[in-house]
Amino acid sequence: MILSRVIRDSHREEGAVDILVEDGVITGIFPAGTATPADHRVIDLDGRIVIPGLWDEHVHFSFWSQHRKRVSLASATSAAQAVALMAQAVAENLASPEPDPVVIGGEYRDGLWKDSKSLVLLDEATGDNPVALASVDVHSGWLNSAALSLLQVTEHDEQGVIRERPWFQLTQRLSANSEATLDGWVLEAAHDAASRGVVGIVDFEMGYSLPDWVRRQASNEGPYPLQVEAAVYPDDLERALAEGMTSGVKLGEAITVGPFKIITDGSLNTRTAHCVEPYLAVEGEEYGAMNFPPQEIEALLTKAHAAGFWLAVHAIGDEANRIILNIIERHHLTGRIEHAQLVREADFSRFASLGIIASVQPEHAIDDRDVTDVYWADRADRAFALRTLVDSGATLALGSDAPVSPLDPWIEIAAAVTRTRDGRAPWHLAGGLSFDEALDSSARTTLEVGQPANIVALEADPRWLLEALGPDMPKASDALRGMGIALTVSRGVVTHDNSQKRG
Repeated sequence: MILSRVIRDSHREEGAVDILVEDGVITGIFPAGTATPADHRVIDLDGRIVIPGLWDEHVHFSFWSQHRKRVSLASATSAAQAVALMAQAVAENLASPEPDPVVIGGEYRDGLWKDSKSLVLLDEATGDNPVALASVDVHSGWLNSAALSLLQVTEHDEQGVIRERPWFQLTQRLSANSEATLDGWVLEAAHDAASRGVVGIVDFEMGYSLPDWVRRQASNEGPYPLQVEAAVYPDDLERALAEGMTSGVKLGEAITVGPFKIITDGSLNTRTAHCVEPYLAVEGEEYGAMNFPPQEIEALLTKAHAAGFWLAVHAIGDEANRIILNIIERHHLTGRIEHAQLVREADFSRFASLGIIASVQPEHAIDDRDVTDVYWADRADRAFALRTLVDSGATLALGSDAPVSPLDPWIEIAAAVTRTRDGRAPWHLAGGLSFDEALDSSARTTLEVGQPANIVALEADPRWLLEALGPDMPKASDALRGMGIALTVSRGVVTHDNSQKRG
């Protein structure tokens, strides 16, 4: 395959080139029009900018594919509004030919609601029809009495709210679609990701997903649209080891065993992220908490690491990050901290000194800016501090945490660079990244001979857009979020092609 007449970098002076791709690798780069092997497919990109293929380094992919089919509560600004949306969804479900046994809503963000979640409020609106509402951070849920009874839930508070590990376990039961249905939704979401320039994902789906990905690839006609690294959680570590699974084991052409993942603390929106200092604007002294005793976390991490797993450790609060960095330092562990949303000043430099990647989701800063300014107002300068991490020497890896944020790397790049959306003034703009830093943190390869052929052709030059829009960050955010993708090539396979529809 030849990608003809492309611009590798708007800052280069070489002009247009042809990129020759053979067996999934870039094997040659020539002046435009000079690469002419007769047996190659030629894709004329007519002077478009090309960049390396993008990775989403943190997704929950099956959950994301189901989330796209569920009731959105993102617009709800109160418990009452969320309940009204669910009542409407219940009525529509009852009128459908094959009603769902449980009506599921997602994306409610209750951190700034003036009213409270109430079992009575939810029951009055939904009656005997089981409903479950998932918070936007996926660390808590809210069920009515009918759902609590149907699902035989016992680990809930008096308002029908379930948090952290019991909720994680319940979400897997709520996700019990047939294999054929779920695989179809996953494939649809994979093609959609490819249309946004994504060539690969690190999948943190809860449950043992390795057989699911093997099945999906085997049943797909042709190469799978995405490269996938699938994680293993504590409940499945023994099974994985018994089956010879460890990081890097190939399960197929595009499927690899990924990291060992553990969720050590909670989240900001649920006020369960483990912090050094108590949350503001919360009754009493609430510090959040760890989901496992630190000694158990230490034992699990050292066992998984010794068995050959690289580590992906969820830590959001600054106390959780401190605890995990200490464990990593004691045992010389390798891998990443996922999220690293709030970090002590003394700990920023430890990411670099310990060789630990900060796997971050820039859009979370935009989603949570108002919540941060309430609950972490006294430490907001240390929250979502991408600039401080980079300046301290840390390596970043960007992802979405879909379904918490949409699976679209341009949303994450825009958030990292502009620190805004929806026309608002940037939030702590000094904490952001340059475009090149955001791009480098979103790609694993480069456009050089010998590199894997992971290539994306754009409909506009993002650097030019940023220069043209100057300091108008809200407009720059819109421009990056709306970036058109003409072509996506993953490991030498065209997974999205809109290149002939220009103009």
